[in-house]
Amino acid sequence: MTLSGKKHHDYGNIYFMKAMQLVRKGQSLKLVDVPIPKPRDSEVLIKIVACGVCRTDVHIVDGELPNISYPIIPGHQIVGKVEKAGKDVLRFGLGDRVGVSWLAWTCGRCRFCQRGQENLCKMAKFTGRDVNGGFAQYCMANANYCFNIPIRYDDVSVAPLLCAGIVGYRAYRMVAQLDKIGFYGFGSSAHILIQIAKSQGKKVYVFTRQNDQEGQKLAWSLGATWVGSSWDYPPQPLEGIVIFAPVGELIPQALKVVDKGGVVVCAGIHMSDIPSFAYKLLWGEKILTTVTNLSRKDGEEFLRLAQKIPLKLNIHRYKFSDINLALSDVREGRINGSAVMVVDY
Repeated sequence: MTLSGKKHHDYGNIYFMKAMQLVRKGQSLKLVDVPIPKPRDSEVLIKIVACGVCRTDVHIVDGELPNISYPIIPGHQIVGKVEKAGKDVLRFGLGDRVGVSWLAWTCGRCRFCQRGQENLCKMAKFTGRDVNGGFAQYCMANANYCFNIPIRYDDVSVAPLLCAGIVGYRAYRMVAQLDKIGFYGFGSSAHILIQIAKSQGKKVYVFTRQNDQEGQKLAWSLGATWVGSSWDYPPQPLEGIVIFAPVGELIPQALKVVDKGGVVVCAGIHMSDIPSFAYKLLWGEKILTTVTNLSRKDGEEFLRLAQKIPLKLNIHRYKFSDINLALSDVREGRINGSAVMVVDY
């Protein structure tokens, strides 16, 4: 018997799929056979085509995030087609191409959900941390939290837009009214958001790792106004800064670079400890803030924008069996652009 015309293990009419599973923190992902899940009323079963490999996946594997449900299948930038749908699903039909991101479910009742801040819901569940994610042949998702995907992008290219793009966009909106913007860390998010910023006439100043010649070359090619290392100073103070790198030491450095009245946004879900710094770095009505997760509204708004702007995605492809290598490359900063796993089983 088959699913999608492809053979799977059948043990007493229970079908199994291949998945890369995290058993406990600090370990490499293991290739396992697990049952293909069955969708409940509001869920869809998705046959996965590609899944982006995010720094958040690295934090999950390294045990740097709290409340991880072990064992877990990570991966939350999922692109695939609807294989089955629960009886209450009206948004998608069989064969539809859909995207799954970090936010998997919210309660809809708490004060955060009620006032349009579902990204802060205390009961929220997240893909690849609380529910199994995309490093597998199939995944389950609540249809109400899936996205329609811009038709101008192929399956592999669109995957990084589902987290690096959406969360990056949420951070960018906090400085979008400003003209001189800095990005610390030029990875998956930054190489997407610089293109949004340039399309809106912004001047973008890029700070990369020391001696990251390839990253700096990519930044120049995408229209950066100035490029330097994280400890360099741009030719003039900046009005807004987004820190994508998970390095706490960059916060006081960014406060030195941003002008009075400027904004520094920390866009990562995890950051190393922030060293103490003099109050004078913050004085001058500078604002230091964070971005937490994403909302469905963020995703819908960003993906509509991505349909209009021809984003150039610098993609590093990995086979299903090479996910641990992909995680290592992201961890060590060996990726200029985005890493994407392609299901090749």
